[in-house]
Amino acid sequence: MVRFVVDDALLERLAHWRGNVSALHRDMVADAGGQPVPSLATLQRAVRRATPRTRRAGTGRPYARPPDPGGVATADDIALRLRLLREWAGEPSFTTITSRVNDAWTKAGRPGNELVGRTTVVDCFRMGRRRLNTDLVVAIVRALHSEPGYVAQWHQALLVAGGEQRAAAQVRVDDELPPDLPGFTGRTSDVRRLRRALTATHAVVGTIEGMAGVGKTWLAVHVAHLLHAEKPYRKVLFVNLRGFHHDPRQPPADPAAVLDGFLRLLGVPGPKIPYDLPSRTRLYRELLADERSLVVLDNAADVDQVRPLLPAGPVLITSRRSLAALQPSASIAVDVFSRPEALRFLRRGASAVATGEDPEAATRIVELCGRLPLALGLVAAQIAGRPDWTLTDHAERLRQRHRGQRLEDGVELAIDLSYQRLDAERQRLLRLLALHPAEDLDAYAAAALIGSDLDGARAGLRRLCDDHLIQAAGHGRYTLHDLIRVHAMVRAHDHERPHEIRAALTRLFDYYLSTVAAAVNVLHPGGESHRQGTPAPAAEAPGLSTPEAAVAWLDGEQSTLVGVAAYAAEHGWPTHALDLARTLSRYLSGAHNRVGVAIHEQAVRAARLAGDLRAQAKALTDVGGAHLRLGEATAAVSACEQAIELFRRLGDPGGQAGAEIHLGNVALQLSSLAAAAAHHQRALTLFVEAGDRTGEARALINLGVSHRRLGDLDSAIGYLTRGLALHRDAGDGAGTADALNGIGHAETITGRYDAAGAHLREAVQLYRQLGSRNGEAGALDGLGLLHLRLGQPETAGDYHRQSLVLTREIGNRGNEAWALNGLAECARALDQFGAARDHHEAALAIAAAIGAEEQQARAYAGLGHVYAGQGAPELARENFERALDIYAGLGMPEADELRGRLRDRPRPVGDEFGDH
Repeated sequence: MVRFVVDDALLERLAHWRGNVSALHRDMVADAGGQPVPSLATLQRAVRRATPRTRRAGTGRPYARPPDPGGVATADDIALRLRLLREWAGEPSFTTITSRVNDAWTKAGRPGNELVGRTTVVDCFRMGRRRLNTDLVVAIVRALHSEPGYVAQWHQALLVAGGEQRAAAQVRVDDELPPDLPGFTGRTSDVRRLRRALTATHAVVGTIEGMAGVGKTWLAVHVAHLLHAEKPYRKVLFVNLRGFHHDPRQPPADPAAVLDGFLRLLGVPGPKIPYDLPSRTRLYRELLADERSLVVLDNAADVDQVRPLLPAGPVLITSRRSLAALQPSASIAVDVFSRPEALRFLRRGASAVATGEDPEAATRIVELCGRLPLALGLVAAQIAGRPDWTLTDHAERLRQRHRGQRLEDGVELAIDLSYQRLDAERQRLLRLLALHPAEDLDAYAAAALIGSDLDGARAGLRRLCDDHLIQAAGHGRYTLHDLIRVHAMVRAHDHERPHEIRAALTRLFDYYLSTVAAAVNVLHPGGESHRQGTPAPAAEAPGLSTPEAAVAWLDGEQSTLVGVAAYAAEHGWPTHALDLARTLSRYLSGAHNRVGVAIHEQAVRAARLAGDLRAQAKALTDVGGAHLRLGEATAAVSACEQAIELFRRLGDPGGQAGAEIHLGNVALQLSSLAAAAAHHQRALTLFVEAGDRTGEARALINLGVSHRRLGDLDSAIGYLTRGLALHRDAGDGAGTADALNGIGHAETITGRYDAAGAHLREAVQLYRQLGSRNGEAGALDGLGLLHLRLGQPETAGDYHRQSLVLTREIGNRGNEAWALNGLAECARALDQFGAARDHHEAALAIAAAIGAEEQQARAYAGLGHVYAGQGAPELARENFERALDIYAGLGMPEADELRGRLRDRPRPVGDEFGDH
């Protein structure tokens, strides 16, 4: 087992026991199930070390801060955090909490039938529930502690616990507006008000609210185009926030993900994008503060989603819900067209069509359409397409069709008539487009769905655009309004036989799987073992002959592939979901671990539904690996332990060994070095038992890293050298790079600097050829440590900065802490104490968040050096003592060095401290 880590979860359990460490220790022993736990003395020392930073003196609250919701994984976790939050807030009654929730919801415009009862609120605090109402939990949190940043943390944590984060994080942003609607008419006073309000250059909010189909997006885009034409903006940002979507697999977009996209469009490189939502919002506002800019936030779910996205300049927001809480400068409640507006809209779209014998035909048409812009746009396109019919003819046809309609708003009527006007080929295309499981698609995917060539698919898509039944989304992609999608989906299930629907979706999934395989094969030639059973290449597929083209396609289709994997897993294509995850594995592990978690979790679901234990175990191992690379130790351990249990039942020692390696690396991340070596030794034994030479080489390398971190350098180099020989014999470039990286680090510590430099540079070159940014970051960090030992802090800093760029791009927080500490040590060597302190403190924050105690100790020791160099001996001693406490608990040799330093005096500023 991985050793116990002192973190916020421990402090929350301590709060539960009212600060009684002995009671907490008894509780830990009872929960351990025979596994080792810290001694009472160790626990008391850890609590003494941790609680001064969190307890509030002189109050009855157990924390200076409310409990951290990060890391929740189950409904029970959420219930426990809610109990602690209620305690922190002074234990208000459940009646009071219920009243606060309902008051807030009423002010936000929720109808009375959506308000909540006391019993429902109480249920959120009870253990044993299988699922919770996320909206209600967030409302309870706000009722107990309304600070927006804290509420946002809960919202994010709940997305993670509910498995929605992966989908919510997939969102497209754009730096240009969608096309303006040709022939826009009406809304004159609304347009005037919005233009007047948004002409200001300071922060101003314009909101457009109304029901579906009323033309909110049309109005927003039209106003934005008018403003841009009058005086062009230097920056324009647009996003569909997906606030209301018929498909639960398409939840509202995560504001943090939207800001990530916006910041990239504003020129911020990935490594410089902050992790937390408040910091992203702050940077976003700073960048737009001095720019003439306009932001359009379309289809917002609620105020909470929008608030972090408000810029320092004008913003235009559309939503089906009230956004009054934003206190907009101009708020437009859009209703259906007035009769004159509706008539002008219709006549502009059908100006060449004769009225016929009924002079009131146009009026009848607009009333039958409920004066809804969406419905009128569709009907106008039909009328323009049949100039041989008079308006009287069209009105009569609408009247006949209206008799059987249940909807009074005219939308379904208009969509249905537009659909009926299509020829059979385009009807089928629209029906099948609605079945696509992602938000948008390109012509290649459309060709796969209908089984046509690319030219035919493109022609059909263009004609559907002309008919206003689909919308161009830019960059050769298309999307459907959600009302049209629902209508077309119903039509698909009414008109297509089940086997025809299955055949269309199978063609689509085959297209994605074969194209993914082609792209991955360009990046990693010769990896067919990962892609057994891959369908033959699609007849129509993009050309992906270069690594750049392959990466661009894979990156651009990430959100689509998550949707495909989820749909395939849930609806009877388990083999496609499993093969897609397996084929993408190397691409995802190199830099896209959050998407990797999403796709591999769908593979787990597919395997469970199919009853395939072996596939389930393999997918769980991949989930664990992705969490490991993200620094999410608890989730990684949970997935890998489940995988090991399944592999044991199957009698698969090789599979078990792969999960053991991940557990060992989690232990390394948490600085539990003896446990890491034990896991890696167990993996080696199992791989040998399975006769897996490649796995044996992997285990040897990881075992070498464990022993190097333990300070047993002779054993480390021996294991690494054996692993290197096996990987070279097998022609395994990735394994060879890992071995060279490990050997180079060990040689740096032993003073074999020339050999270390050669091995580390060769590793960097191999990692770059393979596209493994994770490995490259570690090897670059090693070169930084080497050059610092060589007395070249400027060169060392360059290597650490390169490593930091990569770790932030791929989200590897563990390696980020290493790189930051390395940069700090270089700054210290150059007497740049302010920069050194900033880097060490940043490393400390990350290391504490992920439980990386060795890097916490390294940061504390570095801060000790900084304060010593600045003439602050007491602060220096305090930080050295914190470092010593951690190093001693880990049994690392650095503890002896610190004892000597504290006994005598700090070593000269600039000494390198800690090896990677």
